[in-house]
Amino acid sequence: MSRILIASDAWHPQINGVVRTLERLSRHLPEFGATPVLLTPEGYRTVPCPTYPEIRLTIAAPGAIGRRLDAAMPDHVHIATEGPIGYAVRRWCRKRKRIFTTSYHTRFPEYLAARLPVPVDWTYAVLRQFHNAGAGCMVATPSLEAELAERGFRHLMRWSRGVDADLFRPDRRSDVLAHLPRPIHLYVGRVAVEKNIGAFLDLDLPGSKVVVGDGPALETLRRAHPEVSFLGAKVGDALADIYAASDCFVFPSRTDTFGVVMLEALASGLPVAAFPVAGPRDVVGGTGAGVLDEDLRKAVLAALSIPRDHCRTVALRHSWQAAARQFLDNVIAAQKSCAGSAFV
Repeated sequence: MSRILIASDAWHPQINGVVRTLERLSRHLPEFGATPVLLTPEGYRTVPCPTYPEIRLTIAAPGAIGRRLDAAMPDHVHIATEGPIGYAVRRWCRKRKRIFTTSYHTRFPEYLAARLPVPVDWTYAVLRQFHNAGAGCMVATPSLEAELAERGFRHLMRWSRGVDADLFRPDRRSDVLAHLPRPIHLYVGRVAVEKNIGAFLDLDLPGSKVVVGDGPALETLRRAHPEVSFLGAKVGDALADIYAASDCFVFPSRTDTFGVVMLEALASGLPVAAFPVAGPRDVVGGTGAGVLDEDLRKAVLAALSIPRDHCRTVALRHSWQAAARQFLDNVIAAQKSCAGSAFV
């Protein structure tokens, strides 16, 4: 597998788990002899996604994307998202009988249902058809694999996530949050309805609440909670400093497929408080580095007593290098499974 084309509708300037995962994957694949070739919205005209203008949808003729694919001459194609680029690349692969894999990053059925009266089963039927056409669909956790299998998704493969433990660490020295009363309860991620952030902001907690991120619900939540520090989107050192300066990471989402931010928090020494749902259950369940409870306030207060060094130890079990190796192993397995057969 010398050249792997990775097609994604999600890319900069978006800040989310998909973009972060693909960035890290592209950085580490060369360590295993594979050259990543990215096909993203860069270079194409885009329009705002309805109800979520921060996400841009690509407008490009399938022929133009096909020519990019022909020129790239990939040994394997991986489709990371189910957007306009993902569908165009899928059509190209099927037309040329090329083996391809996909990955399931986002619960679009639940996200769409939170905004529009679209039955979840309808959207899952569309996504099932999209992913089942490939030689393998990569998922991040055992919980998601079991759920999608029950919904009829086939050829499921495990692909976990990692964390940059050099960037996110407890010993960073910063006074970025020194003006806030402690303990400091932190949320990092998209500020959108599907993230259930209100469940965190409505809690009666000692100390301060901090929200890092941008999204369509930001202004509404800012007006409703003037006592909360909304810091906007942060990346790199600025984000790492905020993690290290906080005391507890609160993850109120009930719909995330993984939650890379939980690993970043743990690497920074922050215990995690979350609901006992897929995502948190897979990342921190049974590790002692977090507390999962349907009473989120109870989870937060209990998590504050977890030692920071234990959180760090749990995070170090995950690396982006191992995640890249796992991805490549999946690609090789998909190619072998289809060798000698007519792939359509």
